[in-house]
Amino acid sequence: MPSFDSSRGRFRLADRHIAVFGHLVDGEIPPEELHPSLGELQQIGLVGPEGEFAPLLRDLLTTLAEPLVVIHVEVNGQFGPVNHGLVVGRGCVFAHEGWPGEEESEYVPVELRTLVWELARMVGLRNRDTKKPVIDRIETTMAALDAAFVALDESGGDEEKAVRLARTAVAGASALEGPELDEFTDLVLALDAHWRVTVAWGGKGEGEQEPMARALAVWDGGPRGYWIREKPEEPIEPGQVGPDSALHLVATSPGEVWDKITDLLPDTEDLTDGA
Repeated sequence: MPSFDSSRGRFRLADRHIAVFGHLVDGEIPPEELHPSLGELQQIGLVGPEGEFAPLLRDLLTTLAEPLVVIHVEVNGQFGPVNHGLVVGRGCVFAHEGWPGEEESEYVPVELRTLVWELARMVGLRNRDTKKPVIDRIETTMAALDAAFVALDESGGDEEKAVRLARTAVAGASALEGPELDEFTDLVLALDAHWRVTVAWGGKGEGEQEPMARALAVWDGGPRGYWIREKPEEPIEPGQVGPDSALHLVATSPGEVWDKITDLLPDTEDLTDGA
């Protein structure tokens, strides 16, 4: 069920509610499958009986309808993928954050100058004590990762068994050996989450507006530190990655990850009148 907090201009909305807004903004009647969602929005007073919007929605709808920059954050952890993001409009910026197992995301207005801080918070970036890796670059294939995950499932939560099975599985599915094999296996076993940030905006082509995008993918290895996933290179299209696809990981630091997040954002001169 959607809800809102008028004192802070924040909303809890599912994608289906955003879809309803999209149809109404375009002057369309939402399709039948969205009628229950429309009813929920009318029930709490965000949409009137004739499809009119509550004044409280003005900034959010204007930002969503005319974005300058759209930032998508996908974090994969213990409970599967959770989606967050930021939308930069002409006068407002809204962050939206999901929660594992819940349909709604919370949409909150934020300050433009806090974009990097917001992104760092969404992905859980933080300084902490980590073990210095013996190998700071690992090159293998996605088959090695798939094999490690299968081994973890088969271990039944037994840590010693997980280490043994994962090491054997990775060795059989890749050319990794020695320190590289150990480092990769330990990293997968320690993995807290892996996440990617994609920033899109309307760039400047040769005489025409051209969509632009930058992306960053990172493994959060907990005590094994942060690793940038250079390959598969983002953004990844559906069906683009298979077992034979290259998997390249490079050890990094929280400070370097912060800098790379900052570099994702377009400069003012990169932007045109719309995304």
